[in-house]
Amino acid sequence: MNYEQILTETRDRVGVIRLNRPEKLNAWTDQMGNEISHQVSAWNDDPAIGAIVLAAEGRAFCAGADLGGFANRAQVNSEGSGEQIRRGGAAITHLFRRSKPIVAAVQGYAVGIGLTLILPTDIRIASTDAQLSIRFVKVGLMPELGSTRLLAQIAGLGHATDMCLSGRMVPAAEALRMGLVSDVVERDALLGAAVARADEIANNPPQAVTMIKELLAKNPLDPDLEAVMERELLRDQIARRLPDHTEALAALREKRPPNFARS
Repeated sequence: MNYEQILTETRDRVGVIRLNRPEKLNAWTDQMGNEISHQVSAWNDDPAIGAIVLAAEGRAFCAGADLGGFANRAQVNSEGSGEQIRRGGAAITHLFRRSKPIVAAVQGYAVGIGLTLILPTDIRIASTDAQLSIRFVKVGLMPELGSTRLLAQIAGLGHATDMCLSGRMVPAAEALRMGLVSDVVERDALLGAAVARADEIANNPPQAVTMIKELLAKNPLDPDLEAVMERELLRDQIARRLPDHTEALAALREKRPPNFARS
């Protein structure tokens, strides 16, 4: 499919999406969101792809939403007629949470939706010049797309509260300390680092990866430890019966790399 606001490529078993409005600092549009969702869904259905990288062209990852429609929206709301409530944006959070693993590669500004977009990804790697901000309060709006939960879950409630209430910029080194990103690398090494991490994941047993993502989505917030262990036990019993487990044991015995099933 020909896209207008993203670029796509594959590198072995890794699919790479790059936001492609560099002249606008990759400001977010509904079209960009639709194109990302379409490509992620396509790769989720493709057994040749095991993981996805979400990156961006230019000097910023995403400087927030395109402000073109904001003034008209504010005028409509001030006149009392109001806009219709839209819930479609949450779809991308749900898609990323159930997707094959996604590694985000973040350079320059990741602001507003540029930050909320990467929170439901699985791993976040930043360049040394990255600046992250959940700046909704600066324009009198609310954090969105599940970010008040996801940011607190990733970085801790204290850091999430500080970021949400102040709207301040968080540099890459601080984001690393709070756990918001897992690695910080030089700008010219960013995409390579993200692809290498995604490739490592993509070459693990696909069904085991999927089940681990399911556990990590449900278990950290469940106060019932017995329910947590029951989910783990159920999926472990499934995994023990899959061909990939047999192949892993054979590869260990034969001192060779495993060749996991790709379907």
